[in-house]
Amino acid sequence: MKAWIRASAGGAVGMFASRARRAQVALASGLLAVAPAAAAAEKATLDPANTAWMLTATVLVLFMTLPGLALFYGGLVRAKNVLSVLMQCFALACAVTIVWVVVGYSIAFGDGGTLNSFYGGFGKSFLAGISVDTLAGNIPETVFAMFQLTFAIITPALVVGAYAERVRFSAMLLFSVLWVLLVYCPITHWVWGGGWLQQMGVMDFAGGLVVHLNAGIAALVAALVLGRRKGFPDTPMPPHNLTMAVTGACMLWVGWFGFNAGSALAADGSAGMAMLVTHIGAATGSLAWMICEWTRYGKPSVLGIVTGMVAGLGTITPASGFVGPMGALVIGGVAGVVCFTATNYMKRALHVDDSLDVMPVHGVGGILGTVLTGVFAATALGGVGYAEGTTMGSQLLVQFVGVLAVIVWTGAVSFLLFKVCDALIGLRVPSDDETEGLDTVLHNEKGYIL
Repeated sequence: MKAWIRASAGGAVGMFASRARRAQVALASGLLAVAPAAAAAEKATLDPANTAWMLTATVLVLFMTLPGLALFYGGLVRAKNVLSVLMQCFALACAVTIVWVVVGYSIAFGDGGTLNSFYGGFGKSFLAGISVDTLAGNIPETVFAMFQLTFAIITPALVVGAYAERVRFSAMLLFSVLWVLLVYCPITHWVWGGGWLQQMGVMDFAGGLVVHLNAGIAALVAALVLGRRKGFPDTPMPPHNLTMAVTGACMLWVGWFGFNAGSALAADGSAGMAMLVTHIGAATGSLAWMICEWTRYGKPSVLGIVTGMVAGLGTITPASGFVGPMGALVIGGVAGVVCFTATNYMKRALHVDDSLDVMPVHGVGGILGTVLTGVFAATALGGVGYAEGTTMGSQLLVQFVGVLAVIVWTGAVSFLLFKVCDALIGLRVPSDDETEGLDTVLHNEKGYIL
């Protein structure tokens, strides 16, 4: 689980900062198969300070989707589709909540028995066994489950940016529900719930694999399966309201502190460092993207600097609990340059219509951040170090395995789900409806009455 102690196949534990707390959290939650007997005997008690911080962090992460991401994406599409994007983000927050309560939390963080390496089973379905007094480490399990729910909400909401302006609302809902169950929850269990990637020792503090690469690959598949928007790439499709988009981007930046620093699951030094490096990553990513754009096109744009911010934040996410300020400066700067290049290449060279650049920003950022975590976690570079007996080379190998696993599973299952949804209800609106705009066609409303 986020920043929790990694379990080896033989049951060895311990590695990073705040080791005792992470061991306690893992033991109390019952998510690791084995643990030292002395720690197991210690009775967990609620920590009010940690609980207060996690309540705050949970609100911040939900704030990222509603209203942050909704406004960011809403401002980036054309005026005739603004309500459709807002509706998709809002509806996903509702639908994913139901899925999470019914079975999603159990698959992600339950005990799957003999199959625990791959999924968490159904023992916690309908949040069974969770009461007012149930603890996950030293915070209420209700708070932990809610905190993790906000991650489950924003991940499919990120994918919305790939098929914006051309997908049926019903198809979006069906795909997202199935995708959360079959892609997001299993991968969450692999990385944070005691699954096989966690057992290998993969380092993903707050979601480089689980959230950003996961959403990026699904977005790329969506763009390829649905095809280009009508008129792309010859017809200009500029954002209809950059003021709205920048407002949403600012909300994302603030909310990201809960996303990354909250993943320490405690109000401690690890959370403080995660918050600091998150801010550094956002700032350097913004400036690096702005400089690239300024150099290439002669003028820096508002859209460019806020997109660079998102790239920097997404890339620092997996590393945020493992690296120091020096690592954050490099990771954020590299993110701005690489994600800028990837975005231009996909749109201008490959003509892939990922409407709001989910794959080149979040997907590429997730890969980059996950790999660089294996480098800048080194104590010589200001990081927290590696597990006993692990070298930079062996950690990088594990990081690459994690990246490859997410690409393969998410890519294959997402493709199948899109095909199933297309066969059942159709993915894409008719051409004439696309021209008229999804606000009117799908919701019988308009974002603006002129």
